[in-house]
Amino acid sequence: MNIRLIVNLMGKALTFLGLFMILPLLWALYDQGPDRLAFIISIIITISCGLLIMWLVPEKGEIRYRESFVIVTVGWFLVSLFGSLPFLLSGVCTSFSDAFFESVSGFTTTGATIFTDVEILPRGILFWRSLTLWLGGMGIIVFMVALLSQLGVGANRIFRAEIPGIATKILPRISETAQVLWITYLVLTLLETGLLWLLGMPLFDAICHSFGTVATGGVTIRNGSIGAYPIESIQWVIILFMFLSGVNFALYYQALRGRSLKTFWRNEEFRLYTAIVLVATVIIAGSTRHLLSGGEELIRTSLFQVVSIINTTGYTTTDLNAWPSMAQAVLITLMFIGGCSGSTSGSIKIGRILVLLKEGVVEIRKLIHPRAVISPKIEGKTISVELVNNIQQFFFLYVIIFVISGIIMTAMGLDLTSAFTSVAASLTNVGTGPGAAGSAVTYADLADQGKFFLSFLMLLGRLEIYTVFIIFSPSLWE
Repeated sequence: MNIRLIVNLMGKALTFLGLFMILPLLWALYDQGPDRLAFIISIIITISCGLLIMWLVPEKGEIRYRESFVIVTVGWFLVSLFGSLPFLLSGVCTSFSDAFFESVSGFTTTGATIFTDVEILPRGILFWRSLTLWLGGMGIIVFMVALLSQLGVGANRIFRAEIPGIATKILPRISETAQVLWITYLVLTLLETGLLWLLGMPLFDAICHSFGTVATGGVTIRNGSIGAYPIESIQWVIILFMFLSGVNFALYYQALRGRSLKTFWRNEEFRLYTAIVLVATVIIAGSTRHLLSGGEELIRTSLFQVVSIINTTGYTTTDLNAWPSMAQAVLITLMFIGGCSGSTSGSIKIGRILVLLKEGVVEIRKLIHPRAVISPKIEGKTISVELVNNIQQFFFLYVIIFVISGIIMTAMGLDLTSAFTSVAASLTNVGTGPGAAGSAVTYADLADQGKFFLSFLMLLGRLEIYTVFIIFSPSLWE
């Protein structure tokens, strides 16, 4: 294990993080806000630590697979740790557990919060909450990969370790792939910001909500979430960009290069994603028609919540706890599905669901025709047995972790519904949902150990289990 290389890259990650803290500092300085000093101190501490680490521990050696897992897991922990400084030093969080929870929630794009009234927070802090989402959406480590071409072959290993379920190499060099993904990410953010601003949303609000939408994080600067903006066109724009952010980002590059929108429809995962969204919208619209005025409002509200939950954004326009049980059950199911592979969404993801469905159909056909040689295929390509086994193991681990975590949360004093829905909201990186602690209220009343445990689940869900668990394997350190 090349510890020196790992430590050096941690220094680079902290330096990048400190530089990004300058952006919310500018808002704080512009507003003459009470959070100015907190950001200045946070920037000095973060950049100083990063530069000191790089100076004391020079980079040496090549990144192997074992180093890549440690770099990503430890990197996300350190970024979340230092990212909590503005919350703690500004006084908006009175305890380290609150500040760390808020920071992890942002970088993992979960969007859960301990704040009961976000509208009283300084704009610098509000911008930092949204910026952590945006950085975490594509991954600050992937941002490093995009910029640090000297990582060489190690860049590919870091890229795949950070986003194991969505790493799609669309260009010969993985650093070029990371750059394309980040450019796509930036373009979507700018487009949504411009549209929201033109439709009447204040520029600051438009930037923050674009960060939350494209990153599928759902952090809002309004207590009423998107419901605080009753302009229908604004909600339709957010629906559109939430849906687009749940699509495999590699498809945008392929469609642009081929100059054809048929690229999307030829993709089986995209078709399944679209079908699930449409079917779930019809079911929810049917079960909530007595609560809404019908017509455009019924379709818009139902579609908004379906897209928001399936791609793990977590924005709301209404109180989900007031919806019928059937609608809530559909939304909870969508929490575990997630968006497409290669998107910024969390949870299990459509790609894995599609493979499991294909394998299920094959097993049924084998029962009918025992001697037939049948293999599951996606878009004409045979799915390897190794991939099927990997996804089945992932699904099994996901269920086991969910059940055990729910039991642990009940031991911390939560009722059965709140315990399991809070675990689901954290592990799937949705952050909120029917019955979850963050749906109508916040996670502020949780005990410190509950906040730390849910923070761990957020990281586990964001890095898709294996990347975190592998660092606890003794063989990794041999």
